[in-house]
Amino acid sequence: MNWTVHALKYAERNTRTRADSFIFDDNHDAPHAMDYFIWVLRRGDEVILVDTGYDAAEAKRRNRPILREPGAALQGIGLRPEDITTLVITHLHYDHAGGFAQFPNATIHLQAAEMAYATGPCMCHETLRMPFTADHVCDAIKRVYSGRAVFHDGDGQIADGVTVHCLGGHSRGLQAVRVQTDAGWLCLASDAAHYYENVLLQKPFPIVVDIENMLQGFARLKKLASTDGLIIPGHDPLVRDCFPVDGPEYAFRLDQGPKKAIPF
Repeated sequence: MNWTVHALKYAERNTRTRADSFIFDDNHDAPHAMDYFIWVLRRGDEVILVDTGYDAAEAKRRNRPILREPGAALQGIGLRPEDITTLVITHLHYDHAGGFAQFPNATIHLQAAEMAYATGPCMCHETLRMPFTADHVCDAIKRVYSGRAVFHDGDGQIADGVTVHCLGGHSRGLQAVRVQTDAGWLCLASDAAHYYENVLLQKPFPIVVDIENMLQGFARLKKLASTDGLIIPGHDPLVRDCFPVDGPEYAFRLDQGPKKAIPF
């Protein structure tokens, strides 16, 4: 049996421009919206959550409102936050690891390189620590000390048909998630590619710790997914256009493949 995969949208930012999304772009001042998602994998009774999103407290702190609490978004597809026991954290930026408290029963899966980066000397630089929130990193450390953390070093297996792959670039230990679905191997890129344009047109995202790793990550994503249409970027509103709604208006079914071609 293959996995079903849902993307749940919990927030959006519509006051951005293309300069916020691409280092090199001829149309840098054009509007360019961003969506925020968490992802849910299910196979029979098995459930894996990918990322926590961020909560109302973090939304207020950063003045980036959310549409719904990520934990509450799960209820629209028949899950409760306390049902989550396996949680993959793609990286420790606030919008991917800002909701640990909502999933109290979860064991987290994280790249060792990401924990080292988020707690190491690079965080002495304001520019590099800007996407992190110290409380969230401390929450991850508490999972370690409570015996509910599994570290991966590069490629790792979460379950049969679900693997993680360290790509770096945007953050030192960023990991993508590869999932076996009816449509083939689907790759949740998270922020290894915020948008389809990043990966398909080789256009780096401006928040980056290592541009070479980011570019190498784009090539790796194309190898991990069976087709380009099964690469799922972390923040692209086009996901909502290319994949069907399944349940509430904020839930999108990914595992059957896109309903229309990716426009790049």
